Amino acid sequence: MTTNYKLYQNVCAETSKMVTKKYSTSFSRSIIYLTPEIRENIYNIYGFVRFADEIVDTFYEHDRKILLDRFVEDYHLAYNQGISLNPILQAFCRTQKEYNIPQHLVDAFIESMYMDLGEMKDLNSEEYKNYIYGSAEVVGLMCLNVFLKGNEKEYEALKPYAQSFGAALQKVNFLRDISADFHQLNRTYFPNVDFNCFTLEDKIKIEEDIKKDFHEAMKGIKKLPLSSRFAVYLAYLYYTSLFKKIKKTDSELLFKKRIRVNNFEKVMLFSRIYIQKSLKIQI
Repeated sequence: MTTNYKLYQNVCAETSKMVTKKYSTSFSRSIIYLTPEIRENIYNIYGFVRFADEIVDTFYEHDRKILLDRFVEDYHLAYNQGISLNPILQAFCRTQKEYNIPQHLVDAFIESMYMDLGEMKDLNSEEYKNYIYGSAEVVGLMCLNVFLKGNEKEYEALKPYAQSFGAALQKVNFLRDISADFHQLNRTYFPNVDFNCFTLEDKIKIEEDIKKDFHEAMKGIKKLPLSSRFAVYLAYLYYTSLFKKIKKTDSELLFKKRIRVNNFEKVMLFSRIYIQKSLKIQI
């Protein structure tokens, strides 16, 4: 590989890193605890899913389907030809090939993005399950491929836990963003819930489901290699902290206020993991 080509690959990776840091300071903090070779590839995955998500969630002044169609077409060209002048796609395709990330995971993610272009209301349980799988669980599975460096036996063993963690994060995001989704984007992801009359009972039922996902996820986090365990654990602590705040928030208030983990709390979580990792304290 020529020096200039390596430079281009580095520029693409740095672009994905920049996108990650600009869009998610919390996720960026977690990634710091990954070993360097893993870290770059997780940035590459995040950049890809973030750009696709932005198309369907942000660019309402444009024809989002045309944009998503173009993004998907460019992705396939980048993967098949091995080169793209879109640095996000170039970086992601390099990671996908290097770690043999299955194509069906990427296809499932893209399918969920197309679902977001439609009317995301009154989903039945099967549609909800499929959306959660494609929008969140497969992203966790992509990352798991990188964490385990292609070890198929370990991947199959940890796969259900990674899916549970991805599902938990997405469901927490749904609760956190419930006001914007309902009032601005006209989306109601949770099935069998009347969002014009979102009751405490509805909220508790959703929270119990999320609690089960977190419980399963923790089993898998403990089994991850040290190269990724503490980074994933930090993300787990951040989201469970957010989840605790949401649980304490009245169901009506969720439609008026976006619940957050404040900067001081984030620093405390970051410090906790730093000490735990430095002292080699078991999770």
